[in-house]
Amino acid sequence: MDDGGNLTHASDDDSSQSFDSPTSDTGNRGIRIALGLYSVREECERDWPGTLKAVADMGYEGVEFAGYHGWSAKALRQILADHGLGIASSHVGLNMLTDDELKRTVEFHQELGVKLLVIPYHEETSVEGWRNFAADLAEISDRLAAYGMQVGYHNHAHEMQPIDGSIPWEIVFDNTPFVVSHQPDTGHMVRGGRDPAAYIRRYRGRTQTVHLKEYDPEDEHALLGEGKVNWKEVLEACREAGGTEWYIVEAENCPCPPLECVAACLHNLREIAG
Repeated sequence: MDDGGNLTHASDDDSSQSFDSPTSDTGNRGIRIALGLYSVREECERDWPGTLKAVADMGYEGVEFAGYHGWSAKALRQILADHGLGIASSHVGLNMLTDDELKRTVEFHQELGVKLLVIPYHEETSVEGWRNFAADLAEISDRLAAYGMQVGYHNHAHEMQPIDGSIPWEIVFDNTPFVVSHQPDTGHMVRGGRDPAAYIRRYRGRTQTVHLKEYDPEDEHALLGEGKVNWKEVLEACREAGGTEWYIVEAENCPCPPLECVAACLHNLREIAG
C-alpha cells in the first residue's frame, strides 16, 4: 500500500456528475480477475484516468486500490464506471480503521463503492502480540459490520515464520471470526516456506480475494507463471474451498514497464486457468 491514508471526498465542483455503481457481485460468472493497483502505483499517481482505461482495455474486470493520490472517491468511482471496472477490495492501514479515523475511512469507501477493507501489513514480535492483533481485527470487524463492510488481512513472508512454535498467520485466523477475510499473497507465502493452497483450504470460504503473485528465489523479476508458485494447485484450492470472488494479480520488481508487465501476467494467468 502507498498513500492509502490520503482520502478525499467529492468536492462541490463535481456534484453534478452521475454514474452507475460498479458491482462486485460475481453472479454466475465465477471468479473474476482484478489488478492490484500497487503494481502500477506510479502510473496511477501520474494519470488515474489513463491508467484505469489501460487496465480495463487489457481485460481486467476490476481493481484493488492501494492509495488514492489525493483524488476524491466520487471522481474515481466515475472513472471505474466509465470503464466497467468493479472493485475487489482496498488496502488501508490499521491506523485508518481505529479510533476517530474509522468513520472517515468508512465514509470515503462507501462513496467509492468498496465493501472489503484489507490491512496490507502488520508486525508483532510475540504470540501475545499477534493474539492482541487478532482481537483488534475482531473488534474492527464488528464495527464495520454496522456499515455492511468487512475487514481482511494480507500477508508478507514474516507471518509464515514461527514464533515460539506458532505461525503468526494461523494465530490471526484461528482467533478471528469467519467474517474477517483471509487474503493470502501467494508469492509471500511461498517465500516464507508455506503452501498458499493449504491455507486456502484450511480457512475454507474465507478467501474472498487472493493475491496472485509469483516467487522465484533465483529470479526476482519472474512474472506470474514463470516461478515456483504451484498455480494449478492454488486455483484448484480456490474453486474447492469456495467463497473466492476475485483473483487479484500483483507484480513487483517488474522486468519491463509495469503496464506491460501486468498485461503479460494476465495473459499467463488465462493460459494457466485454461
